[in-house]
Amino acid sequence: MFDSLLVANRGEIARRVIRTARRLGVRAIAVHSEADADLPFVTEADEAVCVGPANPAQSYRNVEAILAAARSTGAQAIHPGYGFLSENAEFARTVSEAGLIWVGPGADAITAMGDKINARNLMAAAGVPVAPGTTEPAADLDAAVTAAAGIGYPVMVKAAAGGGGMGMGVAADEAGLRTEYDKVRAFAERMFGDGSVLIERYFPRVRHVEVQILGLADGRVVALGERECSVQRRNQKLVEESPSPAVSADLRERFLAAAVRAGEAVNYRNAGTVECLLDPATQEFFFLEMNTRLQVEHPVTEYVYGVDLVEEQLRVAAGLAPTFDPDALTPRGHAIELRVNAEDPKRFLPGPGAIRTWVEPTGEGVRVDSGYVEGNTVTPFYDSLLAKLIVSGATREEAVQRARAAVAQFEIAGPKNNLPFFAELLENPEFLSGDYDTGIVARMR
Repeated sequence: MFDSLLVANRGEIARRVIRTARRLGVRAIAVHSEADADLPFVTEADEAVCVGPANPAQSYRNVEAILAAARSTGAQAIHPGYGFLSENAEFARTVSEAGLIWVGPGADAITAMGDKINARNLMAAAGVPVAPGTTEPAADLDAAVTAAAGIGYPVMVKAAAGGGGMGMGVAADEAGLRTEYDKVRAFAERMFGDGSVLIERYFPRVRHVEVQILGLADGRVVALGERECSVQRRNQKLVEESPSPAVSADLRERFLAAAVRAGEAVNYRNAGTVECLLDPATQEFFFLEMNTRLQVEHPVTEYVYGVDLVEEQLRVAAGLAPTFDPDALTPRGHAIELRVNAEDPKRFLPGPGAIRTWVEPTGEGVRVDSGYVEGNTVTPFYDSLLAKLIVSGATREEAVQRARAAVAQFEIAGPKNNLPFFAELLENPEFLSGDYDTGIVARMR
C-alpha cells in the first residue's frame, strides 16, 4: 500500500475517503477551495492545501493546482471521489503520467464509457442488453426525426456526453422531438462542450437498477449486488436501497452476469457501476450507462456485503488482493440511503445558508456520512448534498422502521432541507410495497 493519498474532492466523499485512508495508516491530504476552508474534511485530513477560489473551475477542476498540491505534499496517489474530475480521462492519464497512482479505472475505460453512444455499442457487442436506439449521433434534427420514427414514440433525447441525470428530454411525438432536440443539443454544448445527441426508446414506467462492480488487480471483474435507485427528482437520485425489491433471484443472476460482461469488455479495474433500466412489466433490463467511479450510494452495498469499497479501491490501485473472497460474496440484510440535500422538500429547489443546528441521528443500523457540522455555511457553489443517511436491518421492513426513526431524530436548522420529504416517503404505500418506479416522486407531488 502507498503511504500518502491526495483526495481531489470535497464534502462528505472527501471525509469518507480520508476516514478509510487514515484507518489504513495512509497519510490523507485534502485540497479545498477558499469557500470550503472551514469544512470538516479540511480539518480531518493530515494535511490540506487551498487550490483556488470557490468557482470549481478554478479549484476542484483545476488540474494544474491539484497536481501542484500533490507534488508539494509528496502524495503518492490521488483519489478523485465522484463528480468534478472523477470521470475525466485526460486527468486520469495526466495523473499516471506524472508518476502518481490513480485510484480509479484506466483512462481508456473512462473514455470508452464516457460517450453514451460508444458505450451502448460496446455493450451490445459484449452481449449486454441495450434499449432500442441510435448507434451513432443524430447529426441534425431530420436525422433525429428519422431515427425516432424507426424506434417508435415516446423517445428519450439524451446528450451523448452527459451524466448525472443532466441533458435529457422526453418526446411523445415529432413535435415534441423537434423542441427537445434543440434544447438538449444546446444544453449539451454548454455543459459538456459536446452537442452530440442520441435517441432511445423511452419507457413510461421503468425502474432504475444498477450493479456495483469491482475490477480486481488480478484482472477479474466481480459484481457486489444491485441497488434500486428509482426514487428520483429531475432524473437525479434521492433514495437508494439494496437489494432491489423488484429483483428476483433469477433476475439478479442475469443482472450481475451482464454487469461483469460490461466490465470485462473494457478491461475494467477498480470500482464502477453499471446502470440499467428495468421494465417491471416484462422483467427486461437494458444498459443505461457505466459510471467509472465510486457512486454516491456505495454505502448500501457496503452494508449488505460487509466490505469497505474505498479500501478495496485503494487495494486495487496498489496492486493488492481484495479483503474478501471473490468467489464467496454473500449479501446479508437490507440497506437504504437517503440523500439529505439543502433544498426545499416540495419543489426541490436549492436552499443554501448557515447551519444553526445540526444533530445527527444515532442507533443500531444507522450511519451518517456528512459534509458539514453545526456552524458551517452551505454555499451555492456546489452540489446541494448535505449528508447521506444510511440505515440497515435484517429485513427491508426493519430498515424502513429505522429510517423513520432516524429521519425524525435528524435536526437541521438554517438551510432548507428535504428531511420532511423523506418522512412522507417512508409512509407512502407505494414505496412501502416495494412496487414503485421512477415516477413515484412526481406522483407524490
